[in-house]
Amino acid sequence: MVIKVKNLVKRYGDLIALDHLSLEVKEGEIFGLLGPNGSGKTTAINCILSLLKYDKGTIEVYGRQMSPDAYDIKRRIGIIMQNVAVFDELTVYENIDYFCGLYVRDKKRRKQLVDEAIEFVGIKDFVKFYPKKLSGGLLRRLNIACGIAHKPDLIILDEPTVAVDPQSRNNILEGIKRLNSEGATILYTSHYMEEVEEICTRIAIMDKGKIIASGTKEELKGMINSGERLTVELFKTDSSIIDGVLNLPNIVSAEFDGNLLIVRSIKGKNNLLKLLDYLKSRDIDVGKVYSEPPTLNDVFLEITGKELRD
Repeated sequence: MVIKVKNLVKRYGDLIALDHLSLEVKEGEIFGLLGPNGSGKTTAINCILSLLKYDKGTIEVYGRQMSPDAYDIKRRIGIIMQNVAVFDELTVYENIDYFCGLYVRDKKRRKQLVDEAIEFVGIKDFVKFYPKKLSGGLLRRLNIACGIAHKPDLIILDEPTVAVDPQSRNNILEGIKRLNSEGATILYTSHYMEEVEEICTRIAIMDKGKIIASGTKEELKGMINSGERLTVELFKTDSSIIDGVLNLPNIVSAEFDGNLLIVRSIKGKNNLLKLLDYLKSRDIDVGKVYSEPPTLNDVFLEITGKELRD
């Protein structure tokens, strides 16, 4: 086990930020940690890294109790936090070399590692630039290079793709998968459900300081009542069709988007067949038909609720 957290409690006065939080991250996996704003994700990470004191519980990393002076454990960890943390006074190359130098003293070995990190994140053409000259996507990639240059065994990424363009996001996600394929264990937090669904092997959903659901994406989808999303192209539309569809079993909602009938259902057998049988009974001609299973976003909203969070 790479990370083992048991009954972790962290209070800020009367606010309970972590409420007997327990989680485990296994070696070689990409573990996704999801939660609404204020759910305690970043607080949990800071406690795991011994950057925050906590009130109760235990944290083990690589089988040993984590503490502020556990430097031998910390050398095995790479950290990429949500806020970009680089030095404006140093060039791209100098930033990566500095952070790598915190772990690797040998200059020859460090140069090799820095060059590999630069190549890995694709910023070879920008090594002499200062951070203020970089775009948001390049800054994120620089931030990642600084965190992974020393070849850590465990990489913690807290919202690494916030406010970057789709090309940079894709580059970062592909890089994370490559790091994992090369042996790194990864703890990953994000607000982007499609990212977590794409790259994470196991996922935990946090709310109000505790884990409320965990498992593979297939296991999580099996925990909710939401069923498939049905989309049917119609050649005739009128409001009475909606009324009839809503009277069918297992149907939650139905609406038109142009000539497309979009229907949400709960779990049930033959929802699509029942919908098509109803349309046939009304002599309504049907074009293209789509059936989509529930997404991780559906799981997240059903488990944590749809109300806005601060």
